[in-house]
Amino acid sequence: MTRYFGFAIADSMFPSSEDVLVYRTRLSTEEAKYWVGEYKIQSCLNPSHAATIAAMKTRFGIDVEIPATPPKVELKVGDGLVVMGVRGLPRLTDRHEYSAEEISAATFEFHLYMVGASTNQ
Repeated sequence: MTRYFGFAIADSMFPSSEDVLVYRTRLSTEEAKYWVGEYKIQSCLNPSHAATIAAMKTRFGIDVEIPATPPKVELKVGDGLVVMGVRGLPRLTDRHEYSAEEISAATFEFHLYMVGASTNQ
């Protein structure tokens, strides 16, 4: 069972050859910190999102490794992915970090996606 942390979930993360069930659960900030701290989380963050990663560290004190290149994630039955969704941060086009005001005005939510066996199998 592998545990991952990222900012999004994609269909390409799931096996194309089998059906699975995906369970989505909202996590509190403290629960997200627990998952990141207690499990050997494999980061699937993209280095190009450094400003969002810095905002996460500033706002929540969550520190997740930033791989040089994001790994190819292949979720299997029993695997889990903690996702931090962000709403309200502007796209950075002319700078490389967010202001404290932008970070405090944004909405951050954590969810845990767990992969289970399909009942079709």
